[in-house]
Amino acid sequence: MIKHIVMWRFADQAEGADKVTNLQIVRDRLAALDGLVPGLRKLEPVIPDELEHDYDLVLYSEFDSVEALRAYAVHPDHQAVAGLIAKVRTERVCVDYEV
Repeated sequence: MIKHIVMWRFADQAEGADKVTNLQIVRDRLAALDGLVPGLRKLEPVIPDELEHDYDLVLYSEFDSVEALRAYAVHPDHQAVAGLIAKVRTERVCVDYEV
């Protein structure tokens, strides 16, 4: 199994909207990708709130294989969300690992 974790910091204003609005839009668009490709086991986009956090949005996902992760990465629906994120984020960190 492959775990794929991505975290972003968002701009205060981008694409004509404030950070809170962009966070909600991106979270919802990421959530809509659940089940997008065979082998995507779990997809969980989270906007941290009350607890300590250094990033504005976190995506935790699990894939059956590297091939499933690669299929997800190049899927047009994922690419569309990634394009939006690129316009509203200021930072991105990612880690993929096999368990």
